[in-house]
Amino acid sequence: MTAIRDWLTGTFAGRALLLGTSIKGVTLSLAAAGVPLTGVLGALDTLGGVSLVAGAAVLGYRLFVVAKRRLLWRVRRKLTLSYIFIGFVPALLIIGFFLLSGLLLFFNIGSYLMRSRLQTLLDQVQFMAENATLELEQAGSQEDMREALERRQAGAAARFPNTSYAVVRADRTCEDQSAARETSSAPQPLTAGPWAHVDAPSSLPAWVPCGGRAGLLAYYPGSEDRVLLAIRAIALPDARVSRYAVVVDLPVGEAIVRGLRADTGIQVGAMTEIEGANAPYPVDGRAVTGDSPSAELRYGIRAGPANIVPGDEAGASELRWVTLLDYLDWDTGRAGTVAVTFQLSPLDVYRRISATSLARINNLDFGQIVLILLAVVAGLFLVIQIVALGMGLGLARSITGSVHELFTGTERVRQGDFTHKIPIRTRDQLGELADSFNSMTASIEELLQQKAEKERLEQELRIARDIQMSLLPQGPLRMPGLELTAHCEPAREVGGDYYDVLPIDEHRLGILIADVAGKGTSAALYMAELKGLIFALSELHRSPRQLLIDANRIISRHLDKRSFITITYAVADLEAGTLTHARAGHCPLLYLPGPARRERRVQVLMPDGLVLGLQIDNGEMFNSLLEEVTVPIGRGDLFVLYTDGITEAMNASGDYFGDSRLGALIEEHGDLPFDELRERILREIRSFVGTAPQHDDMTMLLLRVEGRGGPEDPPLRDLEQVGAGLQRQ
Repeated sequence: MTAIRDWLTGTFAGRALLLGTSIKGVTLSLAAAGVPLTGVLGALDTLGGVSLVAGAAVLGYRLFVVAKRRLLWRVRRKLTLSYIFIGFVPALLIIGFFLLSGLLLFFNIGSYLMRSRLQTLLDQVQFMAENATLELEQAGSQEDMREALERRQAGAAARFPNTSYAVVRADRTCEDQSAARETSSAPQPLTAGPWAHVDAPSSLPAWVPCGGRAGLLAYYPGSEDRVLLAIRAIALPDARVSRYAVVVDLPVGEAIVRGLRADTGIQVGAMTEIEGANAPYPVDGRAVTGDSPSAELRYGIRAGPANIVPGDEAGASELRWVTLLDYLDWDTGRAGTVAVTFQLSPLDVYRRISATSLARINNLDFGQIVLILLAVVAGLFLVIQIVALGMGLGLARSITGSVHELFTGTERVRQGDFTHKIPIRTRDQLGELADSFNSMTASIEELLQQKAEKERLEQELRIARDIQMSLLPQGPLRMPGLELTAHCEPAREVGGDYYDVLPIDEHRLGILIADVAGKGTSAALYMAELKGLIFALSELHRSPRQLLIDANRIISRHLDKRSFITITYAVADLEAGTLTHARAGHCPLLYLPGPARRERRVQVLMPDGLVLGLQIDNGEMFNSLLEEVTVPIGRGDLFVLYTDGITEAMNASGDYFGDSRLGALIEEHGDLPFDELRERILREIRSFVGTAPQHDDMTMLLLRVEGRGGPEDPPLRDLEQVGAGLQRQ
């Protein structure tokens, strides 16, 4: 009691608390007695309150100082608090930041998926409109056009219910159309389908281009105050003067919403117009489609209430977000903006790609707004992190002196002094650390020597790569009747892929591509051995099958039991107009007939054959399985030989590029010049692979037949130095 009395009377905090309590007690008693606290009494009451606050503040500060001194007396407590401020608090902030970022990422993914699905529907509806236009061009009478339109609508409705078709008058002159003709006289307006969402249009607005248009349409049901969406596509005949156009409408109704839910895991919800976002008219501007006000297209920016599109109810664990969609003004072609809410489940969209919205508000799209908000939050977290770091460093300052010697030692090492030793004054953890540092500096010189040796080996491998590349023919090459180009790209410094061009006589040329199992130095050595062997055998044999039989007989004696070689060898005979080839377990040969052929489709040539070098028997199995095939060739024929590194190029998800993609590329772009064709294939492969590392050697050889060749072309027998006329890509 004496200590408390001394503290109350002997300290500022105690006297302030005692004075404030006394004054407050008197004023509260007077107030309870009914005396009004005005004038002097009011000022006295205020003084008592200020005195209590000042005394409590000083007392709180004193208690904080005492608690800090007692709490931080032990080093363990200092380290604990240091961990809290340096590690725990920033970790919580980082976790919160990434959780927020992940949430925004999921929202962006959902927005992208919904917009992507709608874009796909736009493309499909536009395709339906164009197909209907093509069929109507063939119709002779009004009745034929009606039947064709109803047939098209019935086919579309089987897939997309409520799809509506209409033929409207256009009277459009398109000077840039390639067809110098005009459509027949304008038909009467026709409709097919329910047209339940809006009235069918009867004429084509002036803003619709000759090439047609597809976009979203926001309409306003007359009896219900809500906004709904539909997809509208317009297509015109390919003529200089078009008398009519085909309009196809697909309401975004229950079927599409359920399809979107099934395909992407997204449930579409409310639709609301955005006030002031790309509005084409003043607030209450609106126009009626057709001749009846039963349904109105929304042009204004007056926001209506939320409206749920029919669909499945969202689950309790799903997240809700909103995306912005542009819609078209049917009369002017301008764009407005509709906000569409949706629900998504993170588990459904975890592996989908994020994309930002294309709608813009004040020159910023939706994705940019999200990124700006994210940057603001990140800046706030950074400030908190810096404050927490400063507090942690202040608490840990008392123990940082022990590492000063370590810092000095690292500076000496950075300057190149590896003889410096840190004195060990204690036998604790810091002492062990100093001893480890001394051991580390002693081994740095050895590590530097190892680094120099590694660089020397890498340099030798680079030289070996240059030598290996010099062993390959280099392209492109033009010779009488043939055009060739090639590409070889090892997965490591050196590889096991091999191709060659071997002139046999005046009219025949040998073409070879091979792949040694494995990668690296061993495969490169086998590749060099194979080159010499094939070169020698090509002088003895004109039959690809016999050449491969002898090659297998010779190389199987020297090849490692764990290795083998796949190979395709072909002989092009321009005089006979044939290509004879044999395949020893290699990738198929792709063949695209020339323009003069009736059907130009890529053919896959896969004669039977076993790989080279398998030491199973004395070669009887290899000889019995090896098949030789001869195909006729003509002007413009294209042959593609490749190794499995082309078709088995993998992306980050582990998917292969595949033979089908390669065949489709050859079939689509086979008429391109060789350099462009080769680069097109390589560009598509690199685009498919992305950032994934190359896991196998990639080699490709392209051969195109141009005919017999002119008198100025040198004969094949004079092209012994094939490599001199090529340039490796």
